[in-house]
Amino acid sequence: MPQGQPTTVPEDGLTTRQRRTLPVLAVHTGPGKGKSTAAFGLALRAWNQGWPIGVFQFVKSAKWKVGEEHALRVLGASGEGGTVDWHKMGEGWSWVQRRIEDSEQAAVEGWAQVKRDLAAETYRLYVLDEFTYPMHWGWIDTQEVLEVLAARPGSQHVVITGRNAPQPLVDAADLVTEMTKVKHPMDAGRKGQRGIEW
Repeated sequence: MPQGQPTTVPEDGLTTRQRRTLPVLAVHTGPGKGKSTAAFGLALRAWNQGWPIGVFQFVKSAKWKVGEEHALRVLGASGEGGTVDWHKMGEGWSWVQRRIEDSEQAAVEGWAQVKRDLAAETYRLYVLDEFTYPMHWGWIDTQEVLEVLAARPGSQHVVITGRNAPQPLVDAADLVTEMTKVKHPMDAGRKGQRGIEW
């Protein structure tokens, strides 16, 4: 197991072992590719530990087939690791919104389900994919999100992905990664590829 050296040791009265089991709030943000992919990689680790996993996609269309979805569903049904539930709330891509009211309502309903699941401790890992967008657009109140996540019972880990993560979310998170784009094939006019983008 990797041995990290903390820059400071909090005076919280907890032992190293107790701190190691604290629930983590992670945020993957920034304009670069790989935010969701990194979260799904984390889900693979959780599956391997036998944790129940809930994936909530807030923006991608329910018709869009995500490669990681099929893989995690197969793994979840295999009986060898944790279970995987996959929920799609979005009505379409964030930049191709046709009926914004429907998308907003779907996001609000999705957040209501996440709150119910957190209260019931349904999952050990929650992947809230592209959840930064409903907060950024003002559909879901960021302060409420922070309060719900701070009060979540048990040891429930949450990873939130998407561009434009609100600063209060970044401040509250335990782990924040910003994906930056250095170069992308689409810059040269190439389209997304099977096995690379989906």
